[in-house]
Parts: sequence; structure tokens; C-alpha cells
Amino acid sequence: MLLKHGLHLAYCTNIHRSETWAETFAALEQSTLRVKARVQPRGRYAIGLRLSDRAAQELSDPAALLGFQRWLDRHDAYVFTINGFPFGQFHDVRVKENVYRPDWTDARRVAYTERLFRLLAQLLPPEVEGSVSTSPGTHKDFITRPEQAEQMRANFWRLVEFLDELSGKSNRLLHLGVEPEPFGWFENTAETVQFFERMREAHPGDARLERHLGVNYDACHLAVEFEEPAAAMAEFQRHGIRISKLHLSSALRLRPTPAALQLLARFDEPVYLHQVIVRQADGRLVKFRDLAPALQSAARTARPPDEEWRVHFHVPLHWQPTGPLQSTVDQVRGLLPLLQAQPQLCSHLEMETYTWAVLPEFLHSAEVVDQLVGEYEWVLRELAHWGLC
Repeated sequence: MLLKHGLHLAYCTNIHRSETWAETFAALEQSTLRVKARVQPRGRYAIGLRLSDRAAQELSDPAALLGFQRWLDRHDAYVFTINGFPFGQFHDVRVKENVYRPDWTDARRVAYTERLFRLLAQLLPPEVEGSVSTSPGTHKDFITRPEQAEQMRANFWRLVEFLDELSGKSNRLLHLGVEPEPFGWFENTAETVQFFERMREAHPGDARLERHLGVNYDACHLAVEFEEPAAAMAEFQRHGIRISKLHLSSALRLRPTPAALQLLARFDEPVYLHQVIVRQADGRLVKFRDLAPALQSAARTARPPDEEWRVHFHVPLHWQPTGPLQSTVDQVRGLLPLLQAQPQLCSHLEMETYTWAVLPEFLHSAEVVDQLVGEYEWVLRELAHWGLC
């Protein structure tokens, strides 16, 4: 939906099981329209689309694309952003670190991202800029040779050149948002800034970099890294880095008491990566690549109760925890006064709690539509508090 100051808000459709375009479109028909009816029955409704590579290829058929454009017009809806992080199947199989494959060393990742932008350029309403979010290059464990980093930077630059040309042809501003994530090639603010500085060193003074490449700031991911929104945003701005999109998302946090760890074990599931970062009493960070090894470590050696654990498990924004497990939702709240002060900071806002199907029973709403409506209601209340809607 369109908010004040030209801000756009949507939920990301990666929450729905869909690999083909037919499955994606069915989810839009069966779930997205029901959400729209409950949160914005009148007025243009924004969609944050997720397309797999297969779905993007199928939607690129002119007849399929025309049919979707007519569907959007018929339902008074529009697309302003696409999630291009997961390339392939994202539900019902072991995703884990495979979500990075193919990574940015691979020409298939470039071709997929270009395809998403070609579609987006044809779906965007006039005078609305378009964003696609993507991975932070690769997973740290996949880097075995220095040449891989060089290849990724070269491929990101190839995408920048492509976007500059496509933006000119389509008369739309298009930008790619790289998404720092724990154990990504760049996972925190400092590493992300370093990535952009290396890109600038290779292309000094080229304004196309700032126009077409930015950061997709995922509040869950940066909270797991124990970063604060105001400090992170100030650093990105100090280095002239565009904020392409804001993911309004929340992680788990806890003190590792026996009761908390017993509850946390219910979040250990086989589909998605749930990286854990532990801040010790002296401020040092200890990192685990997934939840299972973190729990195994705690089972072998009792953890000090003054540690804080943060877990990359997206939990509903409107969840109101009362027990030993808490959320990092205050990180989302911390972004909103920044937007109030600088509405031009970023115009793309997207809720991205894709974990509905794997949430423990005590957090699992009966229907995905109910969860999405609950998140919209929470976000809209918070935005209204800051005069943003």
C-alpha cells in the first residue's frame, strides 16, 4: 500500500509455497487477495513478489505477463519489489545453505536477477522505482579461492551496467539490494561497507554504483548481529550507500536458561538456516552456523545466564512473548523514527516472515492469512505512531 511520503508497504509472497508461476499465481489468488480484502479493501494494494527462476521464466512469456498485468489492474494492485534471494524451491525441502546456490560467482545468478528486473520494469506503475533483493554474494563456507570474490564483484558490476541501461529504456529507477545475513560473504555493516568500498575502488567516480546498487536492510539479520539501526544506518549513509529496501522482520532472542533452551529446541527444524550469535558478558561474539550445533554446545557445557543469544528465525511481528523467549521487534521499531526524520532514506518496506509453515505450534496461526493480517495491523499501528501512514 502507498503510505505518506511516497513509502510503499507490502508483505513478501515468499511465505507461500510456490515454485512455478502457476503456483505463485494461485497463492496470489487464494491468499494475497484475501489479505487485501481485510487490510486494504479500497485503494491500490502493493505486492512484494517472490519469483523462483522457473516462475520468472514462465512469467516472461508475453501472454503470461499480459495476463498478470491485467489481473493487477483488475484488482487494483501493483508490484514494486521482488525477492530474488532464493533462486529455486523455498519450501518443503532442505533449503539451509542451498538458498545461496547458485551464488554470485555463477552466471545463472546474474541471468536470473536480470530476468527479474526485466519483469519488474514492465510491472511497475509510472514514477515508482523498483527494487530486487538478493543474497550477500555467497555463504562464507563456499569461498575457497580469492578469485571467487573478484568474480562476484565483477558480476555485481555487470548487473549495475545492465540496470543503468534498463532504467534508461524503461524510464524507471531500478536498484538491486544486497542483503547482509549471518555467515554471508558480508554479514554485518562493517563487511558490507567494505564490499562497497572495494566496488568503488574498481569503478572510481562512477555514479551508476550509487544509483543501482544498495543494501536490503533486514532488521532480523542485523539484530542477530547485535547491530543497532541508528548506528548501522548512519554508517551506510556516511559511506554514501543506498538503502534499497527495508525488511521489517524480527528474530528470536533469549538468555540461555534451561527453560529457554528447552523452548528454543522446538524451533530446530530441517528446512531453513537458523544461525545463532551469542554475545558473552565481555561483549565477545560467538557464532554458530545453525541452531542445532548451538543447542548441542549448550547441552555439553552449561551456558552462563548473562549471555544473550540471538537466533535467525523470523518470528511474527505481532507476537507478544511472555516467557523466556523474546523477539528483536524493537529493532523494527528503531527503524521508524529514522524514516520519520528522513522519509527519503528508503521508500520500500516489506514484511518478510516466511517461516509460517515451520513455526512451532504455539506460534502457528491457523491460517497464513491470519498471520499476515496480524502483521499488517501491527506495522500500520507502529507507522501511524510515527506519522508515516
